[in-house]
Amino acid sequence: MVSFEEATELAKKFTKKPTDAEFLEFYGLFKQATVGDVNIEKPGALALKDKAKYEAWSSNKGLSKEAAKEAYVKVYEKYAPKYA
Repeated sequence: MVSFEEATELAKKFTKKPTDAEFLEFYGLFKQATVGDVNIEKPGALALKDKAKYEAWSSNKGLSKEAAKEAYVKVYEKYAPKYA
């Protein structure tokens, strides 16, 4: 199993672009693992991309940084065969 740091670097090198939903899965777990619970205001309704990213991060609220790192690695391992 790769480490969180390795998974983040390897995910950046995917040869194909993940779907928006898959990207948001990575994004939410990455933010939770590196920052913790959401600490910014929810973007306005017209900022669709920012709102989606906020919601992806917020969906992991309460998850410890360590648990988020483990979950990120599992998500990486799930998608690596498809995109690496």
